[in-house]
Amino acid sequence: MRSFALRTVLPVVATAVLLLTGCGSGISLDEPIEGPVWRLVQLGDEPIAPGGDAQLQFDRNSGRVSGSGGCNRVTGSFTRAGVSLKLGQMAATRMACADPVRGANEAQFLSALQNTASYRLAPGRLALLDASGRTVALLSSGNR
Repeated sequence: MRSFALRTVLPVVATAVLLLTGCGSGISLDEPIEGPVWRLVQLGDEPIAPGGDAQLQFDRNSGRVSGSGGCNRVTGSFTRAGVSLKLGQMAATRMACADPVRGANEAQFLSALQNTASYRLAPGRLALLDASGRTVALLSSGNR
Protein backbone atom coordinates (compact mmCIF):
# COMPACT_ATOMS: atom_id res chain seq x y z
CA MET A 1 0.00 0.00 0.00
CA ARG A 2 2.78 2.43 0.90
CA SER A 3 4.55 1.75 -2.42
CA PHE A 4 1.33 2.48 -4.33
CA ALA A 5 0.91 5.79 -2.48
CA LEU A 6 4.49 6.85 -3.27
CA ARG A 7 4.13 5.90 -6.96
CA THR A 8 0.87 7.86 -7.27
CA VAL A 9 1.34 10.84 -5.00
CA LEU A 10 5.01 11.62 -5.63
CA PRO A 11 4.64 12.49 -9.36
CA VAL A 12 1.64 14.71 -8.58
CA VAL A 13 3.55 16.57 -5.85
CA ALA A 14 6.63 16.98 -8.08
CA THR A 15 4.50 18.41 -10.91
CA ALA A 16 2.79 20.83 -8.53
CA VAL A 17 6.15 22.05 -7.20
CA LEU A 18 7.42 22.69 -10.74
CA LEU A 19 4.28 24.59 -11.66
CA LEU A 20 4.38 26.72 -8.54
CA THR A 21 8.05 27.64 -8.93
CA GLY A 22 7.79 28.61 -12.61
CA CYS A 23 10.60 26.16 -13.46
CA GLY A 24 13.00 27.93 -11.12
CA SER A 25 12.60 31.45 -12.53
CA GLY A 26 10.83 32.77 -9.44
CA ILE A 27 8.34 34.57 -11.71
CA SER A 28 5.35 32.88 -13.24
CA LEU A 29 4.96 33.21 -17.00
CA ASP A 30 1.46 34.44 -16.25
CA GLU A 31 2.74 37.27 -14.03
CA PRO A 32 0.75 40.25 -15.22
CA ILE A 33 2.43 43.13 -16.99
CA GLU A 34 -0.93 44.86 -16.87
CA GLY A 35 -1.60 47.43 -14.18
CA PRO A 36 1.62 49.19 -13.22
CA VAL A 37 2.95 52.22 -15.05
CA TRP A 38 6.18 51.10 -16.71
CA ARG A 39 8.75 53.90 -17.07
CA LEU A 40 11.44 53.66 -19.74
CA VAL A 41 14.92 53.37 -18.20
CA GLN A 42 16.95 51.95 -21.10
CA LEU A 43 16.74 51.81 -24.92
CA GLY A 44 18.83 49.01 -26.35
CA ASP A 45 22.10 49.28 -24.43
CA GLU A 46 21.74 52.98 -23.62
CA PRO A 47 20.35 54.17 -20.26
CA ILE A 48 17.75 56.95 -20.34
CA ALA A 49 18.49 60.05 -18.28
CA PRO A 50 16.37 60.26 -15.10
CA GLY A 51 13.24 62.37 -15.40
CA GLY A 52 12.29 61.11 -18.86
CA ASP A 53 8.57 60.98 -19.54
CA ALA A 54 8.44 57.82 -21.68
CA GLN A 55 6.11 55.31 -20.06
CA LEU A 56 3.52 52.62 -20.82
CA GLN A 57 0.55 51.05 -19.10
CA PHE A 58 -1.11 47.84 -20.26
CA ASP A 59 -4.85 47.37 -19.70
CA ARG A 60 -5.91 43.72 -19.65
CA ASN A 61 -9.65 44.45 -19.94
CA SER A 62 -9.41 46.48 -23.14
CA GLY A 63 -6.29 44.86 -24.61
CA ARG A 64 -4.85 48.38 -25.03
CA VAL A 65 -1.53 49.92 -24.14
CA SER A 66 -1.16 53.66 -23.64
CA GLY A 67 1.37 56.11 -22.34
CA SER A 68 3.95 58.57 -23.57
CA GLY A 69 6.89 58.32 -25.90
CA GLY A 70 8.55 61.21 -24.08
CA CYS A 71 6.95 64.03 -26.05
CA ASN A 72 3.74 62.57 -27.45
CA ARG A 73 0.92 60.42 -26.11
CA VAL A 74 0.88 56.91 -27.58
CA THR A 75 -1.76 54.20 -27.72
CA GLY A 76 -2.26 50.85 -29.39
CA SER A 77 -3.37 47.29 -28.89
CA PHE A 78 -1.41 44.38 -27.48
CA THR A 79 -1.71 40.62 -27.20
CA ARG A 80 0.16 38.52 -24.67
CA ALA A 81 0.43 34.75 -24.29
CA GLY A 82 3.08 33.28 -22.01
CA VAL A 83 6.19 35.35 -22.75
CA SER A 84 5.02 36.31 -26.23
CA LEU A 85 4.05 39.99 -26.52
CA LYS A 86 2.90 41.70 -29.70
CA LEU A 87 2.01 45.38 -29.87
CA GLY A 88 -0.25 46.54 -32.68
CA GLN A 89 0.42 49.65 -34.72
CA MET A 90 0.94 52.49 -32.25
CA ALA A 91 -0.82 55.81 -32.76
CA ALA A 92 0.80 58.97 -31.41
CA THR A 93 -0.02 62.64 -31.15
CA ARG A 94 2.16 64.81 -33.39
CA MET A 95 3.60 67.46 -31.10
CA ALA A 96 7.14 68.59 -31.77
CA CYS A 97 9.80 67.79 -29.20
CA ALA A 98 11.71 70.89 -28.13
CA ASP A 99 14.65 68.69 -27.07
CA PRO A 100 16.19 66.85 -30.07
CA VAL A 101 17.58 64.08 -27.81
CA ARG A 102 14.14 63.45 -26.37
CA GLY A 103 12.68 63.38 -29.90
CA ALA A 104 15.29 60.84 -31.02
CA ASN A 105 14.63 58.69 -27.93
CA GLU A 106 10.90 58.79 -28.66
CA ALA A 107 11.41 57.63 -32.26
CA GLN A 108 13.68 54.80 -31.07
CA PHE A 109 11.19 53.83 -28.33
CA LEU A 110 8.29 53.64 -30.81
CA SER A 111 10.45 51.51 -33.10
CA ALA A 112 11.34 49.23 -30.18
CA LEU A 113 7.64 48.81 -29.35
CA GLN A 114 6.87 47.76 -32.94
CA ASN A 115 9.76 45.26 -32.87
CA THR A 116 8.72 43.66 -29.57
CA ALA A 117 8.13 39.93 -29.88
CA SER A 118 8.41 38.82 -26.24
CA TYR A 119 9.24 40.03 -22.77
CA ARG A 120 11.07 39.07 -19.63
CA LEU A 121 9.97 40.05 -16.13
CA ALA A 122 12.07 40.54 -13.04
CA PRO A 123 10.83 42.21 -9.85
CA GLY A 124 9.97 45.78 -10.86
CA ARG A 125 11.50 45.39 -14.34
CA LEU A 126 10.02 44.64 -17.76
CA ALA A 127 12.43 43.89 -20.62
CA LEU A 128 10.96 44.10 -24.13
CA LEU A 129 12.71 41.68 -26.48
CA ASP A 130 12.84 41.51 -30.27
CA ALA A 131 12.44 38.27 -32.26
CA SER A 132 16.11 37.37 -31.72
CA GLY A 133 15.78 37.79 -27.93
CA ARG A 134 17.73 41.06 -27.79
CA THR A 135 16.52 43.63 -25.24
CA VAL A 136 15.16 46.62 -27.19
CA ALA A 137 13.80 48.49 -24.14
CA LEU A 138 13.91 48.13 -20.38
CA LEU A 139 11.15 49.58 -18.23
CA SER A 140 10.75 49.94 -14.48
CA SER A 141 7.58 49.97 -12.41
CA GLY A 142 9.23 51.75 -9.48
CA ASN A 143 11.92 54.25 -8.66
CA ARG A 144 14.71 51.72 -9.18
